[in-house]
Formats: sequence, structure tokens, C-alpha cells
Amino acid sequence: MKNIIRNTIYVIAGMILFPSCDKYLAKEPDNRATLNTPEKVSLLLATAYPGANYVPFTETSTDNIGDIGFGDAGGADLNTANADAFFFRDTRSINEDTPEFYWFACYHAIAAANEALDAISKAFDQNGYAAQKGEALVARAYAHFMLVNIFAKFYDPATAASDPGIPYVTEPEKNFIKQYTRGTVASVYDMIEKDLLAGLPYIDDKSYKVPKYHFNKAAANAFATRFYLYKKDYTKVIQYASQAVFNNDFLSNLRPWNTEYLSIGLNDIAPRYAKATENANLLLAETGSYWFRTNIAARYAMTPAVRDQILRTVPVAGGQWAFPTGSYVDNHFVVPKISEYFVRVSVNADIGNGYVMVPLFTVEEVLFNLAEAYTYTNQFNSAIALLNTYLSTRIESYSAADNLTVSKINAYWNTSNTQQGLINTILAYRRSEFVHEGLRWFDILRYKIPVVHQTIGGQVITLAPNDPRRLFQIPPTAKQSGIEQNPR
Repeated sequence: MKNIIRNTIYVIAGMILFPSCDKYLAKEPDNRATLNTPEKVSLLLATAYPGANYVPFTETSTDNIGDIGFGDAGGADLNTANADAFFFRDTRSINEDTPEFYWFACYHAIAAANEALDAISKAFDQNGYAAQKGEALVARAYAHFMLVNIFAKFYDPATAASDPGIPYVTEPEKNFIKQYTRGTVASVYDMIEKDLLAGLPYIDDKSYKVPKYHFNKAAANAFATRFYLYKKDYTKVIQYASQAVFNNDFLSNLRPWNTEYLSIGLNDIAPRYAKATENANLLLAETGSYWFRTNIAARYAMTPAVRDQILRTVPVAGGQWAFPTGSYVDNHFVVPKISEYFVRVSVNADIGNGYVMVPLFTVEEVLFNLAEAYTYTNQFNSAIALLNTYLSTRIESYSAADNLTVSKINAYWNTSNTQQGLINTILAYRRSEFVHEGLRWFDILRYKIPVVHQTIGGQVITLAPNDPRRLFQIPPTAKQSGIEQNPR
């Protein structure tokens, strides 16, 4: 993004210094640059998804992470992004896998969506662009949704109307430095909902060569389940979940952890995990990221103690999780989910860029969103049935004896409140399921779960339920556009 901004400066300066270029610039040198067909708009929309990875800094801020004691050259915190996330500090790095890099990637994606929508609004036959309009609206909603939930206070009906949000951008940028206001969390959520509901009816899977790299119908409805779950509109979560997973057929679409995955071995799971051919994946994104390297070698990662806590015995049900763990570097334990793809800058170059495919929406998440919605609408039997379907694919040597019941849930959590017991169970399972995927952070925000990080030297860093450091810092460069930073 910095290169894009820099290039813009040069272009503007050039137009001022060399006015004789006006006639040349007024003529289109290549009509391929004109967004005058649905196909060309579709090509632009391929860039309407954040090309950055939020997982490294959200995951490292969670209770899934501890101090390995060494890494990145024998214990030195050379990976400042990894260390800053662990200590809940404003991140010093602006490179891949940082909040600042993700912020600009989201607004870059929003800009692409806005350019597409602007081109569609000027088209002679707008009906021919229906699918592209749907994708642009939903993609714009998604990027803003991620921004508001990372850089603003988490949605609370009691305070959302006064909590500062993030700029919701709906027009192509025409000024070099335009001034924006943050609005409120409530106003941002309103705009997200408006775009999401306007775009959903136009989503057409047939318009994509590989639907899982775009907001297909299942992925868009999965997004709706997450949006309404965060907004606590549980009836709508149930409504959209039925459209995200056809016929509510979760069993045949969940990842086969305790069958196929166990049989193919650690080295073969990771390349398969984020492929479009995997039924569980609803939307995948290619992100500029080195999360694989951080996850296996950085100092602040999943320790053996954390692994034993969340990836061994299954809460309530008993039995053993079928999630295998391996260690690439001593004491750095990982579930094989991440593969890095390295693209050289040229054929003969030794340098290049790392990429990681990230599952943005999955069948597993829809299942948990639906189970949570059932729980809050007092449909306990339906929630338990879903969780038992999930466990049938996750427990080693699973049998019906492992199934959850109300009595098991209440006894395990020592409560007579079945709703609370179910929520505790869902959160525990989500934590294990989405390890290395960053979603635990949003559960911590939703339920104001405290996070305690301890270094091997004994330093304790606590993130309390209302700690202002739960908001990642807005990049300092955004101040040029009038955007206030967060008080951390």
C-alpha cells in the first residue's frame, strides 16, 4: 500500500510539472483498462479481498500462545511483530502479518470493490453486472467488518452508538489525502448489514471459475451467520446457517480429522487443509504472509503446556482429540494447517514473497455459530445434536458413548444452567478447532475473556476484560486523513 501511495504522489506531481502531457493522458492507450464488461469487472473484483493475514497478530494475542523461551536466533525478539502482539503493545513493524499491513490491505480491497461498483453504476446495461454487483457489495461489507472488529471496540448494543468505529468508504478515492471520520461501531454495523443484505441476492456461483476464491452463496451466508452472531441476532444466525450449509448436511462436509486426516499423515494434511477441493472450506484467500515460519519458529507460539491443555482430552465428552501435532523446531508444536508458498520475483532470483492460503469461512464455523444461536434461543437439544455431529469427526475411536447430554454438560461445568454450560462447551470446542486460525481472539472479545501471558522469566502480562489494548492500534499514517488513534 505504501508503494501505491508513493506512486500516486509521483503521478500527481508529474501531471502538475508537465501540463503538456494533458492531451496524451486524455487518450486511453489501452482499452483493457476500461471497466466496460462484466468480465473486466470480475477481474478487478479478484483484488477485492484483503491480501493480508490477520491470523498472526490475533492468534498471538490469545491464550493459545506462551513463551517458548527461544526462537528467532536463540531467544532474541527479532520478530518484533510476534513479540509486540504477545505483550499487547503497539506493533513496531509495518510489514506482512502486522495490524498496519492488514489495515491497508482491507482498504485496498474496499477500493477495488468501490471501483467495481462505480463502473457498474455507469454501465449501459446494469442488469448484466448483477453477479459482480453482489460480489462487490459483500466483499466491501466483509473488509469493513474485519476492520471494525479489530480496530474498534467490539459490538455492544449498550455502547455501540457512541463507541468510535472505522471509516466506512463507499466511493472511489479521487483526492490525494481525503479526510474521513470514524463514525461509530453502530453506524459501521448498519452499513455492513446494508451492503451484505443488498449483495446477497445477486451472488451467483456460476460467475466464478473457482467459487471458493470468491464470495459464493455458501460463503456469503456463512458471513451472515458470523455478522448476526456478533450482533446477537440469533434468529437470523439460524436463518442464514440453513443457506450456508445445504440441507444442514454438516456431517459430510466437516473435515475428516479422525478418519482420512489421521491416515494421510502430518506432512500431507497441511497442503490439503486450505484447498478449494476440501468440502469444509467455503471461502479461501491468498495472503502475503509468513505465518508458517512464525508459527513454527518464533519465540511466542503454542507451548507444550497449551497444547496439552486444549488439544488432548475433549472437554465434557472425554476421549482424545484427533488433532495431530508436530514439532518443526523444538517445543514449537503445531497442528498441520498452514503451508507457505514462496513466489520468486524472477525465475533466477533467490528472493521473493511468501504467501499463505487462509480459510476465511468454513463449515465448522457455521456449525458452531448455529449451535450458539440454538443455545441462546433455548433449543438445547438442537445445539447438542450439532455438537455431537461435530464430535463424531473429531474424537479418536469415536463411539456413541462419547455423545453429549444435558446431564454430562451440567456435571462437567458444575452448573444447573444448561445454557451457560452449553456456551462454555462451544467456546472450549471452538478454541481447539480454530487453533492457529485467529478466531479465538474474537471469542475473547465477545465474551470479555481475560488473557494472561507469562514469560519464562516470570513476567505476567494480563489483558483484562475492558483493557483498551483489546483494540489494535490504528496506523499512525491514518492520522493524515483525520482518523484518530485508539487510546491504548
